[in-house]
Amino acid sequence: MSAFPGSPKLVKGGIVLIDPDVGTVRKVIPLQYNPETLTRSLQIRGAGEAGDRTEALRLTGPPVETLKIEVEFDATDQLELPDQNPTVAEVGISAQLAVLETIVYPDSAQLQAADALARAGTLEIVPAEAPLTLFVWSKSRVLPVRLTEFSITEEAFDPSLNPIRAKVSLGMRVLSINDLPSTHKGNSLFVAYHQQKENLARRQQSGALNTLGLTRIL
Repeated sequence: MSAFPGSPKLVKGGIVLIDPDVGTVRKVIPLQYNPETLTRSLQIRGAGEAGDRTEALRLTGPPVETLKIEVEFDATDQLELPDQNPTVAEVGISAQLAVLETIVYPDSAQLQAADALARAGTLEIVPAEAPLTLFVWSKSRVLPVRLTEFSITEEAFDPSLNPIRAKVSLGMRVLSINDLPSTHKGNSLFVAYHQQKENLARRQQSGALNTLGLTRIL
């Protein structure tokens, strides 16, 4: 059944992996279904936390922002058309889960190269750098993040025990200017996100004191 012609186009949330050296897009991972909730928490960076009264109103930087979402994957509809979805027909949603899981795995070739260097007697081996991970939730929220929590609950399986339905819980920490060099692509993306918040705040009109039962403050 075709959608009603007047229906708005659904924009999906997702994750984009960016090459940390040249800034090109390595992979786009759209979510199969948009999560019903997005939980955000802000840990304020204040200068007056040690009790210095002269610093009580000073902020030392952007707050530490963390995000939590629960993502659902379901192969039921795709399994009805196996010719159009051969990967799903063969391995269920294993490939969809794997593309998320590999975000938090170092590249196997880099691990093997580091092992070869260690066996050759190299004293200092620099840890492999992962792609820059962006969490995209509308065009106004493109956030550089680090995955901090990752759990998978596989809920149903095909006859070969391939998962065909699962829930994935993701916890993310937004990387701010305190975390990234000023020349890093993620730094400029965070600044754009910060400025977008300021632009939205300016669009909200200030309330009146009398709505709070006050005629003046001082």
